[in-house]
Amino acid sequence: MILKRIQVKTGQPNLRTNTYIVCDEKTKESMVIDPGGEPEKIIEILDILGVEKIKYIFLTHCHADHIGSINDLKNEKEGKILISRDDSEGLYNKEISLADYIHMQIPELEADSRIDDEDLIHVGNLEFKVIATPGHTKGSVCLYCEKERLIFTGDTLFSGSWGRTDLPTGSFSTIIASISDKLMTLPDETICYPGHGKTTMIQDEKNIYLELKAKDF
Repeated sequence: MILKRIQVKTGQPNLRTNTYIVCDEKTKESMVIDPGGEPEKIIEILDILGVEKIKYIFLTHCHADHIGSINDLKNEKEGKILISRDDSEGLYNKEISLADYIHMQIPELEADSRIDDEDLIHVGNLEFKVIATPGHTKGSVCLYCEKERLIFTGDTLFSGSWGRTDLPTGSFSTIIASISDKLMTLPDETICYPGHGKTTMIQDEKNIYLELKAKDF
């Protein structure tokens, strides 16, 4: 598997979003995860990889800083837009996407497919499982590849922390339950690729959530 992380600028000067390109080495089928901004940077890397068309544009949730360059990317490289059923409304609702708050224009688009918990997504010979992890938003999801021992956690799980829950459709108790019950049960060696900041591993985050769970949030 070829995996590229691109830190893209969004509507807020100090806010960088991690956009990921996943490419199957043999088939060259590719997927872009959370194209938050600077589409020219994403397209440049795809061109370097020799990717003429992408298969999927996968969204971990609907916030504007994760969807800001979808239109340009789709126009240039195609790709079906995938988002969870519960977050699909945020693609056209500024109050949910926080487009005005982040000072970004919301793309005018519709999802090609609405995904659900435990759906399987195939990119070439790579298989990814959708894991519903509500809390940051009601429809936040993570994308897990067991074979490669990695997971894309969006704004659910960060290194040493978790996503904000004081935004529309967010819930602190729900995000802690999602992380504790669904993510911390993955193999310890699983690498976590978050929506912002640096990577981490499940084994390095466990103590935080074991302690929080003990407090019965």
